[in-house]
Amino acid sequence: MKAEILSVGTEILLGDIVNTNSQYLAQELASLGIDVYYQGTVGDNENRLLGCFEESLKRSDIVIATGGLGPTNDDITKEVAAKFFNQKLELHEPSWDKIQKYFERLGRVATANNKKQAYFPKEAIILENNNGTAPGAIFNKDNKIIIVLPGPPREMKLMFDKSVKPYLLSLTDDILLSKTIRTFGIGESTLESEVIDIINKQTNPTVAPYAKEMEAILRITAKAKTEEEAELLIDPVLNEIKSRVGDFIYGEGETTLEEVVAKLLVEKKLTIAVAESCTGGMVSSSLINYPGISQVFMEGCVTYSNEAKMKRLGVKKDTLETYGAVSEETAREMAEGVSKMLNTNIGLSTTGIAGPEGGTDEKPVGLVYVGIYINGKTMVKKYNLSGDRARVRLATTKNLLNDLRVELINI
Repeated sequence: MKAEILSVGTEILLGDIVNTNSQYLAQELASLGIDVYYQGTVGDNENRLLGCFEESLKRSDIVIATGGLGPTNDDITKEVAAKFFNQKLELHEPSWDKIQKYFERLGRVATANNKKQAYFPKEAIILENNNGTAPGAIFNKDNKIIIVLPGPPREMKLMFDKSVKPYLLSLTDDILLSKTIRTFGIGESTLESEVIDIINKQTNPTVAPYAKEMEAILRITAKAKTEEEAELLIDPVLNEIKSRVGDFIYGEGETTLEEVVAKLLVEKKLTIAVAESCTGGMVSSSLINYPGISQVFMEGCVTYSNEAKMKRLGVKKDTLETYGAVSEETAREMAEGVSKMLNTNIGLSTTGIAGPEGGTDEKPVGLVYVGIYINGKTMVKKYNLSGDRARVRLATTKNLLNDLRVELINI
């Protein structure tokens, strides 16, 4: 089965918004064993959109189009799909009722143009939108399929996962099972080189590498008649990959580095406090994303100035004058000081030069020190990071969390 992904919207062509929908859909379709050979973007123009549908369905079985389902006149994706299949639009009362209730919850009244979003051909399968007002739809005629989804990623992803994925799976007798390996500290190219022989000889299961915001991911997908059979196909490949790059694997499935670390802290009942300079609260914020972290997270403080480091954490004036705020010695005293101040098992610290200014030949932009104090033992790591200010801060946060994860595993 072959599919194509079509992003609809003049704002995408003009570069006003970043198109993340195509990346998500490509990955999801790959996990379902559906081949994607073409992706495209077209503006809000009826003739050009009709042309795209025509060309795409000459090559493929399915077109998934995102965007153009809103209430305004230039939102035409659904209307053009209906025209392509020569199907008449009519009011879908359940969709209109849901749209009106959505606005009622907001204390507003749905306007006449919102009613446009509730018109569909009677032949279409209507897809509920639980995160917005625009329903999606599946058009199917003569074994050719057009699936229209809303443009906002938050709405599109939920609709695809809840409604489109089960529909696509129903088109085949086989089931597809995927397992995802998440790594940190190893680049996508290095990760691929470590398992390239597995990737090259893949048939079933398949192994696909992905890069995602300073992480590298491997997705293993097997096709079988039952889930148990798929598991048996995946497990040997999974174990072989673990034997090669296990030190870099922080989790499997739908998880995050911060979630894994926070969960370890709670499970091990280790209290923690954080002192941040260059990251400005990002480490604390990441940990606090995890529900239940209040059991162990005592406090996070942003000690940006030297005065704050001395007054709040007890960093020695002599340390700051001799070695500077961005130094191994200061990071050490920050981690130890915040733990002592709050009587916790663990103290974390960050100090560095995030840029774009402030660097010197001796201490360039991107130089960062992170400290970890755990029950009487302190370690400090030095990183020379690249990128803009936001990227340096994010990389510092992720590196520190991963360093902590490694330490926690051994406790």
